[in-house]
Amino acid sequence: MTWALDHLDQILTRAVQHAWLAGLPLVIGLVVALPLGWFAVRRPRLRAVVLTTTGLLYTIPSLALFILLPSILGTKILDPVNVVVAMSIYTVALLTRTVADGLSSIDPFTRQAAVAMGYGSFARFRAVDLPLAVPVIAAGLRVAAVSNVSIVSVASLIGISQLGYFLTDGYARSFPTEVWVGIVACLLLALVFDVVIQLVSRVLTPWTRAVPA
Repeated sequence: MTWALDHLDQILTRAVQHAWLAGLPLVIGLVVALPLGWFAVRRPRLRAVVLTTTGLLYTIPSLALFILLPSILGTKILDPVNVVVAMSIYTVALLTRTVADGLSSIDPFTRQAAVAMGYGSFARFRAVDLPLAVPVIAAGLRVAAVSNVSIVSVASLIGISQLGYFLTDGYARSFPTEVWVGIVACLLLALVFDVVIQLVSRVLTPWTRAVPA
């Protein structure tokens, strides 16, 4: 505990870096996964192809992806952009199926009612389908957030500054306290992401809190 308090500034700095590297890909991944999931629902014959292809992206080893991306993107090995791109790929892999499942879970009668009210395809997706799919998508985002926080720590092996530094540095120095600080900090950061996603989901779905008369 004393070591953590003595290094609190360093812990907070790396926590912010870690949050950025794990959080930005959540937004990018969601933006990409939404049209892919929508397309999978709109084209049932291609659904399996889209979901399988995106799902396979998650099987790429993270360390290998961190090392390969610089040669693909033309960036330097220590450029945080490599981590953001890699984590965005993993987020798309996790969320595309979630988006498709969320959109597929909507009551067909609700869709028919929206069509009867004059909603076009895109307007219905924006105003009806997407809001109703928020709880399912939020659940997938919570899983992706925890996954991102965990995987980002691997980037410390190639020198990217974030909370994973305490894991590798503590191990190299045979200093368990530092390792535990890194583990606890990652857990707390994942918890923060989880709480924020739940709060945003509640704000976007006020009807789920309605009290029956």
